[in-house]
Amino acid sequence: MTELAAVKAALKTQAVETPSWAYGNSGTRFKVFAQAGVPRDPWEKLDDAGKVHEFTGVAPTVALHIPWDKVDGADGYAELAEHAKRRGVRLGAINSNTFQDDDYKLGSICHPDAAVRRKAVDHLLECVDIMDATGSRDLKLWFADGTNYPGQDDVRERQDRLAEGLAEVYERLGDDQRMLLEYKFFEPAFYTTDVPDWGTAYAHCLKLGPKAQVVVDTGHHAPGTNIEFIVATLLREGKLGAFDFNSRFYADDDLMVGAADPFQLFRIMYEVVRGGGFTSEVAFMLDQCHNIEAKIPAIIRSVMNVQEATAKALLVDREALRAAQLAGDVLEANAVLMDAYNTDVRPLLAEVREEMGLDPDPLGAYRRSGWAAKIVEERVGGKQAGWGA
Repeated sequence: MTELAAVKAALKTQAVETPSWAYGNSGTRFKVFAQAGVPRDPWEKLDDAGKVHEFTGVAPTVALHIPWDKVDGADGYAELAEHAKRRGVRLGAINSNTFQDDDYKLGSICHPDAAVRRKAVDHLLECVDIMDATGSRDLKLWFADGTNYPGQDDVRERQDRLAEGLAEVYERLGDDQRMLLEYKFFEPAFYTTDVPDWGTAYAHCLKLGPKAQVVVDTGHHAPGTNIEFIVATLLREGKLGAFDFNSRFYADDDLMVGAADPFQLFRIMYEVVRGGGFTSEVAFMLDQCHNIEAKIPAIIRSVMNVQEATAKALLVDREALRAAQLAGDVLEANAVLMDAYNTDVRPLLAEVREEMGLDPDPLGAYRRSGWAAKIVEERVGGKQAGWGA
């Protein structure tokens, strides 16, 4: 039997990193719907992130995206880090952007033009400089690089360019810094994507060395892909560095994690727990776009969904599961997992929050706080943060 005290102790150590961009306006490639009270700069994003952590207790870090969260000079980032501290949070992973400049139409560090590759690598090196200023551990890399047509470029040469660029950035990393390489099945390139799957990301990270790890974005796979198998394999190889949690129905939908398939999230979290990945060495990050829903409540709900899936994974009776597996009892093994998944863990999490000095109902506490009305009233004028469409 699983000891509830141990489950509660583990849940109290959980940390879910929220993304700065999820607090701003976002949308589809057709339209971005602006919302009243949305932050206008990185400082206000941190104000909102502080509220998420205040009510959940498990969202202590905020990922930045450069240049979306760019401030002036190293002193500016030090001030931003200090502002985060005053709001009860810390700055987390630094996310690069090599996909929004016109120069990157044919790719960034895989581009056939050496001058464009130089520009992209210089941006990645700038991100490491920002890590130095903020005290961030992780540099997160996602590349939109790829081709749309057969023959458009040399597929193998693009891998060589990718390896060369990554190696230069890897050498710049400090002793306590990491490179997290993300992959994506397709989009915006439709014929070939230069980092399309976990195998490609793993191969590059393996060659680079121990400071290079793979990021699993739960929305970046072909339909029917067994993501928990990928998680188990990367953990086994010591190469799982982080998650980007979100949900999908069709492609990279970036919906709230656990919204589309909570059973999948549970299965993933079980492999994390079973494989020894429930540690600070595996970063649990959200990567979501809240297009039509209110930002802060959606992020709070996402954090709660991760907590619920984790609690259920921790409740799996692993001794009973192992016994059924060794006995070849297929139905009993499945039943052990399903018993844990079907457990209503909300009362357990309410107890955990109360023991942490928190309101047992984070969403209710946020709604009662008056923060939503306050930011609508105060954040008037200026340009809202987000990306246009």
